[in-house]
Amino acid sequence: MDKKTDSGISSTRELAIKVIYEVSEKGAYTNLALDKALSASALTVQERRSVSEIVNGTVRMIKRLDWVLNLFVKQGIQKQHPWIRNILRMSVYQLLCMDKIPDYACVNEAVELTRLKTKQAALVRVVNAVLRNIVRNKDQLTWPENDIEYLSVYYSHPEWMVELFLKLYGEHDSINLLMYNNTPAPLIFRNNNLRCSRDDLIYSLESEGVVCSPALRTPWGVNVDDLGQSIVRLNSYERGYFYVQNDSSMLAAPILNPQPGNTVYDLCAGIGGKTTHMAEYMNNTGQIKAFDIYPQKINMLKQNCQRLGIDIVNACVYSVFDLGENGHKADRILLDAPCSGLGVLNRRADSRWRKEPEDVSELCEIQGKMLRKAANMLALGGLLLYATCTIHPDENEHQVMELIKDPTLRLEGFEERLGFWGLDAKDRVQASKGMLTIIPGKYSTDGMFYALVRRIG
Repeated sequence: MDKKTDSGISSTRELAIKVIYEVSEKGAYTNLALDKALSASALTVQERRSVSEIVNGTVRMIKRLDWVLNLFVKQGIQKQHPWIRNILRMSVYQLLCMDKIPDYACVNEAVELTRLKTKQAALVRVVNAVLRNIVRNKDQLTWPENDIEYLSVYYSHPEWMVELFLKLYGEHDSINLLMYNNTPAPLIFRNNNLRCSRDDLIYSLESEGVVCSPALRTPWGVNVDDLGQSIVRLNSYERGYFYVQNDSSMLAAPILNPQPGNTVYDLCAGIGGKTTHMAEYMNNTGQIKAFDIYPQKINMLKQNCQRLGIDIVNACVYSVFDLGENGHKADRILLDAPCSGLGVLNRRADSRWRKEPEDVSELCEIQGKMLRKAANMLALGGLLLYATCTIHPDENEHQVMELIKDPTLRLEGFEERLGFWGLDAKDRVQASKGMLTIIPGKYSTDGMFYALVRRIG
């Protein structure tokens, strides 16, 4: 049972509404505001999980929540007192989307939160009446009749995204995609082959009370169902037995397939998920030059390499555009390019609300320049892997097809390198031609795009 604060309200809901208010009314980023609030709290692991679910769920589903509230609030939800607006949103999320919370408890907590935040009896009565009316009628809610508007409201996505998904994938796959985007991101560990096998990792995790199982799609993945404690407190973490990574992003290393002794450039390395996996493929032999423009990411990459026992990575703060093209050419290059992130909308609750269609065209110009730069740094016979976490063709296939107009470059099939994954017939054909889009949720994974290009002249 949740602890109560001095105000008599559950500590989880009181903290959750503070974060939701920061995000909704002050423009804070959900992940940053949530991390800051949880770090300063004394909540248990279970209570932290509850706060995260309420906050992320409310922000993610805000379009559906506002639609429902507008059916019951006379002047509309946007005209309400800011605290009332967000208390109602949080409460309706719990009423409609969280089965474990009794209706009466949700309503009572909302009333007490309103009393605490507004000190106005009239507003307390409003919240009580609205929520009790929703409880009585929640099985008879009406939704938009227009298909696009319905999908946009019910699955809580911007209409332009829904239109794009329908155009690309049709109704059935689009609905699956929208549903996946509204589920919490799974927690998956990639075992570090330099330190242990996957079986060794599972044994170590289970000995520390972690509930986990082998992932079905990759030979390295471990699905974590119940962590029970902070990741960094695990002995297996300190020993460098694993790296936290979604399984669809684990495909970069096998597709590029760097060999021991290779020279590899990782041009947008981030904090090193794909970098360290490539180092494992190389058996920690050869060299990887990893670049990123953010010093904090490079520092984290170095820390990850040290923890994992990897010493072949030379990580530098550098822009792709400032790298010289006349130096030593690379045998393998990974360009994990900045993108719109339409394949990983489940990762950050507010990301869908911070994107606009015009963002894509701006990114495309940068991606095209990065690709041409990367290709010029590739040795004869070398391989370039272009990767994004978006599913927008303008950022993916169109960029690659423009690149290979250069007669010295050609696509390279990689279907055989993903035999462990279980691609369906359509995706096997695409991979055999050198490009693959993984639709979010299709394999119960995040969305990714991969294209493999070889220099032949």
